[in-house]
Amino acid sequence: MPEEKIQLANFDDAHVLVVGDVMLDRYWHGPTSRISPEAPVPVLKVEDVEERAGGAGNVALNIVALGARCSLLGLTGEDDAADALEKQLSASGVRCFFQRLPDVPTITKLRVMSRNQQLIRLDFEEGFSGYDAGGFQALFSRHLNDADVIVFSDYGKDTLKDISAMIRQAREAGKIVLVDPKGDDYSIYANATLITPNLSEFESVVGHCASDSELVSRGEALRQQLDLQSLLITRSDRGMTLLQQGQAAEHLTAQAREVYDVTGAGDTVISVLAACLAAGQDTLQATAVSNLASGIVVGKSGTATVSVTELRRAIREQDETQRGIMDEDELLIALQDARAHGERIIMTNGCFDILHHGHVSYLEQARSLGDRLVVAVNDDASVARLKGNGRPINSLEHRLHVLSGLQCVDWVVAFTEDTPERLICRCLPDVLVKGGDYRPEDIAGGQCVKDNGGEVTVLEYIEGHSTTDIIENLKAT
Repeated sequence: MPEEKIQLANFDDAHVLVVGDVMLDRYWHGPTSRISPEAPVPVLKVEDVEERAGGAGNVALNIVALGARCSLLGLTGEDDAADALEKQLSASGVRCFFQRLPDVPTITKLRVMSRNQQLIRLDFEEGFSGYDAGGFQALFSRHLNDADVIVFSDYGKDTLKDISAMIRQAREAGKIVLVDPKGDDYSIYANATLITPNLSEFESVVGHCASDSELVSRGEALRQQLDLQSLLITRSDRGMTLLQQGQAAEHLTAQAREVYDVTGAGDTVISVLAACLAAGQDTLQATAVSNLASGIVVGKSGTATVSVTELRRAIREQDETQRGIMDEDELLIALQDARAHGERIIMTNGCFDILHHGHVSYLEQARSLGDRLVVAVNDDASVARLKGNGRPINSLEHRLHVLSGLQCVDWVVAFTEDTPERLICRCLPDVLVKGGDYRPEDIAGGQCVKDNGGEVTVLEYIEGHSTTDIIENLKAT
């Protein structure tokens, strides 16, 4: 990503139509403690059965997890697996429009797991090669105009055997069309807005690329050949490469901290990309967000979704300028994210005009009480009202900057009133801390915190250290 900051869109009004191969992912979990007497294989005692939507269903789940609306078109059998799939997706907010076909099973993948390791996968599928595409095309036509972005999720199971006609229809309707491709015949994806092959899929079409420059040149040739606006190549631990018409190639660094399971990572990329584009972001911004999302999801087991909370945190952790000094609204979002991760919030306040050893020790003590420390700071006008003429010595900007540089301080926010009561009652920390000889019942905002189930704590300042003493000593010299 270039110097431009990554932004997270508002997905409330975004609507994506996902069309493609839907499948049910089943997981059997249990311990293995012995070898079968019948064959040299482990015996697994099934203790937990889990079902998740896979394929295009997982794409749809990722979209609604961001708060966007999503409709899903797919083919299933007329069976219990289809019922389970539709029930799970509908419960998550996905609008399902399945064409159910008799005499064929819903595609189902059963994974047998022990201690988070996959022992075997069993696939139940026959494909849909013999179905009449006319009914599915009519279903697509009925729902096309409801969406901002169309995603075709191709797993090679024959749901999209008429994809060229559907792409053409969607583009004629002015829709953004994204394709997660399969196979080595990319001509069927011609005229799409953007396709998202992984490196292996891309090289199966254009040949091995020995360098970035070769990857870019072959990718650009493919983009032009297929008349695509953009081509996004996902490259596992090497990140992503985005090629756009009339623009230089963009190489985005991989964001994964720890790779646990790559299952569904491609679904996450295209779903987040689609939601961002439907919310009005440009392609580069949308790609940067999807790159972050991919780094999050590979740290999870199996097909998984990414939340707005997780994305906000990833953006904040990547951009150090978003850590530290915040306005009130930014702080409330940060607190929401922290709580979603089970973190304990500590809050304190003061003028902090001349930061000294007593302040730092006090703030370190406060931070030790929880996971995140918020410091609310009086603005210059309120310091002058409280402390008199000549104060503050240091401007608000300088005080905020110094505090934000302390390792024990997570977020710093200014307030304009003489007391921080209003701000504290909005933030509602788990622990409100004040230093000095205050009584807990006299601390501004303390009652709000206690009414919310929080604590109010008084910590002692280190004797002999105060801003007033420092100023008087300076005057004396």
